[in-house]
Amino acid sequence: IGGLVQIPCIERNAVASIKAITAARIALRGDGRHFVALDKAIKTMRQTGADMLDKYKETSRGGLAVNVIEC
Repeated sequence: IGGLVQIPCIERNAVASIKAITAARIALRGDGRHFVALDKAIKTMRQTGADMLDKYKETSRGGLAVNVIEC
């Protein structure tokens, strides 16, 4: 809206909330053993964030914000 990526973010967050609830339910049913350690998952997410160009990080300078400007 007005160059912001507000609407896709709202939709993404709605979907992510359902995924989070499902993940929590699956984790609570588990036996405590994990295929990926939490520290490795956090390290990977940090590396992924560092690899992303800043213009795609909620800046209105990339992605849909510059390609669908009529919203």
